[in-house]
Amino acid sequence: MKTETNSASVTLERLAVGQTASIVRVGGEKAARRRLLEMGLVTGETVKVERVAPLGDPIEIVVKGYHLKS
Repeated sequence: MKTETNSASVTLERLAVGQTASIVRVGGEKAARRRLLEMGLVTGETVKVERVAPLGDPIEIVVKGYHLKS
């Protein structure tokens, strides 16, 4: 998934804790992409990184007022 912060596109995994961004593209395999879209990760939506595990996975984000962990 590509996000945009201050006009620079980055992947969601590169955002720091507390940083917000707007989604500009959702990619991946068909089934995975569809599931992300169903969870509200759609183009134009704002996401905020809440927590990241010490080794970088999983990550918790807030989108549309609810928390997603992946």
